[in-house]
Amino acid sequence: MDPSPDHIIKEIPGLIRVYKNGRYQKLGGTDTVPAGTDPTTGVQSKDVIISPDTPLSARLYIPKTANSNLRKLPLLIFYHGGAFIIDTAASPIYHNFLNLVASESNIVIVSVDYRTAPDHPVPTCFQDLWDAIKWVALHATGNGPEPWLNSYPDFGKVFFAGDSAGANIAHQMAIRVGSANPTRHVEIRIGSENPAHHMATRVGSENPVGGINLEGIILLHPYFWGKERVGSESDEQPWIASVNDIRRFVCPETSGLDDPLINPGKDPKVSDIGCSRLLVCVADCRERYIEG
Repeated sequence: MDPSPDHIIKEIPGLIRVYKNGRYQKLGGTDTVPAGTDPTTGVQSKDVIISPDTPLSARLYIPKTANSNLRKLPLLIFYHGGAFIIDTAASPIYHNFLNLVASESNIVIVSVDYRTAPDHPVPTCFQDLWDAIKWVALHATGNGPEPWLNSYPDFGKVFFAGDSAGANIAHQMAIRVGSANPTRHVEIRIGSENPAHHMATRVGSENPVGGINLEGIILLHPYFWGKERVGSESDEQPWIASVNDIRRFVCPETSGLDDPLINPGKDPKVSDIGCSRLLVCVADCRERYIEG
């Protein structure tokens, strides 16, 4: 006899449960909080539509000190984590975090709410995020559709950041910026002020995304993987099978664990990264970016 439609055919602990009838249940990252004025920091936030057809949206943040008549502020485009499956730009953990970042760093933030698996497998999210960057770039001349972005950011000081899957996305978007502009100067600094440890490539000035100058990217515990173990990784660790499973689930058409979208060491375009500064924060087993 066939199992019940409620029979669980797949479960990734903490992320998702899939049933025989095709429905699924996300096991975390479903709580949301509204935009508004944060009572602790005074940061203002609001939700905006980037593309109603996709749909693609973002949550914007401006600090209490924002005043377009005094000076423009650096702009951070942020990508949330969640293994490409859970969480949104409205998740409490990210909303609270970005209120603090906007206040303490005195920056404008665009937190993009991209589409996630399983309804939208990887690489859908990468196209969403590239579309979001192009939308942000429409405001560089002060004539875009969103007044906050016309008034407050300094588009000469743009940064990408994200955690886990979001860090993977930030990395991929930086490569797209560099690949789209092959004459850009690139200097990567990893944990050293010694110029001998820096890598410099080409020089140029043309910007492919409407006046955005990508100064740097911040990768918080980036979600990268591969066939070969690096650093402290070991096949004996119990979470190895789960990480492999997640990759196949979020990207059914993947070429494998050395897919350039997940393993930066196998990406022939990794040297095209289009920024002058790069900060990587890792913990536990997340050493792959530095090793790669």
